[in-house]
Amino acid sequence: MGCSWCDTKHSWPREVHPQRPVEDLAAETAAAASAGAAFVVITGGEPLEHNLKPLCEALRPIGVPLHLETSGVGQLTGAFAWITLSPKPHRPPEQEVLTACDELKVVVHEASDLAFAEAMAAGSNQGRNAEQAAPELLLQPGWQSAAGQQLAIDYVRSHPEWRLSLQTHKWLGVR
Repeated sequence: MGCSWCDTKHSWPREVHPQRPVEDLAAETAAAASAGAAFVVITGGEPLEHNLKPLCEALRPIGVPLHLETSGVGQLTGAFAWITLSPKPHRPPEQEVLTACDELKVVVHEASDLAFAEAMAAGSNQGRNAEQAAPELLLQPGWQSAAGQQLAIDYVRSHPEWRLSLQTHKWLGVR
């Protein structure tokens, strides 16, 4: 928590989100899994500010796939079935995370974000082995950014390797 560049502003104040024992998080996850949760997403603020290996080890026996959503600015720890990388231009991701991601999601506010997206896509293929599929490429308009929305839509229309990603929960007002 406490990631000041995250758009989840309620995650910013660290004092609102005290650290909790891994065992408590695992118990909550087990309850959610028994109620039908199909997978777990570890997200932020910025989850790579923490060593995620103990959490992943505690969650593994529950038997649900673990997904990670990160900006990629820290060391990759833990084991994940799926990694969504949402890099930020002001603090690019570690190459290890860029190479490991299954999904590359870039937020678009201005034209320079499209060049950044292409650079990240090119970098994501560096160091991949033959068995690793290239990541899914997603452009997400910045929330309430009319310019970003138009840029992302136009770019996806002319670059079919990219798809549009929307923050549906925000459009629907779900928290």
